[in-house]
Amino acid sequence: MKSDIHPDNYRKVIFEDATSGERFLIGSTIQSDEVAVWADKKEYPMVKVEISSASHPFYTGKETVVDTAGRVEKFKRRAAAAKKG
Repeated sequence: MKSDIHPDNYRKVIFEDATSGERFLIGSTIQSDEVAVWADKKEYPMVKVEISSASHPFYTGKETVVDTAGRVEKFKRRAAAAKKG
């Protein structure tokens, strides 16, 4: 790899999938206040993501609904109200 091509804050970061719990150690410049211990017993910054290749239906072959903002329930309430009205 060429030297001096990455930003100064480029380092290993743990990304944790909130849906599946799977964790990945990847080089990144993303900022994080959380810290976690990886399998090598070292501490790394950690970022939680809502979906990754470990939980996305395209990669897993399973269809799941990931609704952290309550959008599905809100839609169902609006649809039920529209049928009544």
